[in-house]
Amino acid sequence: MKILITGGTGYIGSHTVVELIQAGHTPIIIDSLSNSQQEICEKIEEITGHKPLFVKGNVCDQKTLDSIFAEHPEIEGVIHFAAFKSIDESLQKPLEYYQNNLTGLIELLRSMDKNNVHNIIFSSSAAVYGTPDANPLTEQAQRKTATNPYGKTKAICEDILHDVAKATKLNALCLRYFNPLGAHQSALIGEIPAEIPANLTPYLMQVASGKRQTLQVYGDDYPSPDGTCIRDFIHVVDLAKAHVKALDYLINTSKQSYEIFNVGTGKGTSVMELIKTLEEITGKKVPYVIKERRPGDVMECFADPSLIEQKMNWKAQKSVKEALEDAWRWEQTR
Repeated sequence: MKILITGGTGYIGSHTVVELIQAGHTPIIIDSLSNSQQEICEKIEEITGHKPLFVKGNVCDQKTLDSIFAEHPEIEGVIHFAAFKSIDESLQKPLEYYQNNLTGLIELLRSMDKNNVHNIIFSSSAAVYGTPDANPLTEQAQRKTATNPYGKTKAICEDILHDVAKATKLNALCLRYFNPLGAHQSALIGEIPAEIPANLTPYLMQVASGKRQTLQVYGDDYPSPDGTCIRDFIHVVDLAKAHVKALDYLINTSKQSYEIFNVGTGKGTSVMELIKTLEEITGKKVPYVIKERRPGDVMECFADPSLIEQKMNWKAQKSVKEALEDAWRWEQTR
């Protein structure tokens, strides 16, 4: 089936496009290229043998969206990745995050309704849980105030989808990601960080490769086994495959107009464990310094993914070590 992928040349989007093509679907990408490169489409073609149709455009522009739906009336659904995503940047530029992330979804939903497209998978985040009371987190866990504007935009977008689904024909499915890492095993696509990486893994890779001098570890005095934060790290290919399962479920199986699923491994890995595993893989010491805890950092956060396994028969297959091996292979091409 034809599927519109917003932000499809980005990190998670590009890996999902690969899995969609390999599952027999026809993805159409719209991306503003604000945080990605159009050349990714050529890499996708190299992996799959098929070059996805690409439209350079912003999802905040309803006219561009309308033109895509008009030209491709066979589109059956949308996977919406396009959003600003840096937690640190969102703290510095909150208005830009609210403007882009909320307007993008609203204009997309308006265009979908106008063009009779009623299925959407939304890229949400475990950030909507805020500081959890207990782990592992189920979908029934209380959604607390997020600790940053990025997470707040995800929570507001979930509310928008819930309300629109109640009032219209929209079928919406929210996937709450935990912490994606890794790269495609071909080393042709992976995470392309900004000038200064905002996420832990690409920064870690750059330190290990000598591009940066030292990794900053924020806090070693948490009540965890080694004192560092614990997260649920999921291989980006596993995450991409979850979208293929979710698409089939949304269009062929779901009887609800709005559903939420956690997408994680169900296992917690500490920052220090991540460092030590990469040192084993590379044979290199990763220089790091301990800094004070960052305000708003959660000590421990990992998923209970049993609902998505039960309803979609999806389960993460790859280990953190495999993800780091693939990320390191990708780093060597940079």
